Amino acid sequence: MLRLPSTDGVEVAVYDFGGGGPPLLLAHATGFHAHTLEPLAAGLRGRFRCWAFDERGHGDSPPPASGSFDWHGFGDDALAVVDGLALERPFAFGHSAGGAALLLAEQARPGTFRALYLYEPVVLPLDPPPGPSDDNPLAAGARKRRDVFPSRADALANFAGKEPFSVLRPDALQAYVEHGFADEPDGSVRLKCHRDDEAETYRMGSAHDAFGRAALVRGPVTVACGELTSALGPAAAGPLVDALPAARLEILPGLGHFGPLQDPDAVAASVLSFFASA
Repeated sequence: MLRLPSTDGVEVAVYDFGGGGPPLLLAHATGFHAHTLEPLAAGLRGRFRCWAFDERGHGDSPPPASGSFDWHGFGDDALAVVDGLALERPFAFGHSAGGAALLLAEQARPGTFRALYLYEPVVLPLDPPPGPSDDNPLAAGARKRRDVFPSRADALANFAGKEPFSVLRPDALQAYVEHGFADEPDGSVRLKCHRDDEAETYRMGSAHDAFGRAALVRGPVTVACGELTSALGPAAAGPLVDALPAARLEILPGLGHFGPLQDPDAVAASVLSFFASA
């Protein structure tokens, strides 16, 4: 693990997932962390050198000093990794909030990324954005989340039996638990992503302006969604594709919002196909 300075007092935790070829940066979804994308990276590192990072307030990256979870900060974290590793026009993959983070990074510094693959990026097709969502049900659910378990085995059993975690491929779920909990002095384990930080991330997800600034993203983009998603499907992805200068829509059969963790191999095949053409 490396630590690279970002904005608002954040030092971003960065991981080398290996591979050979041009650099590929991976950005995770809200409430998760970089290691949940290791199964996806396993299908990509035959063609790319894969790097991933914990966004602020997630995994081993601390929350912002100001307490603000303005999503532009997630874009800052992505740029901090690109700069700190001296990556030259990397490819990038983002899932959910990670997809929005990459768009915001590219808008802040056009030309940073060679091509973007965004799986259900959290970008509402509204300009101007509606602002923070104080009644966001995901935020309410996060605040009620159980965050301490007697052991990682207990945590794994708990998450394996409830949605949305129950749809994750076993190795992705194992990575979530193994790297997403910190050891407590009494032997129990506690979620690294504090439930209030996760809730605030959800609350602020409708406040950023990535949709209104889509025209700044000139490079090739795939916006993907799962055929069975109950989240950001074609109704949300279509307007974003139309707003981006060089974008295409791909619908992956049989997958939902957590497709990159549900079937990493299928998503990796889609990513490889797009980046080969890009």
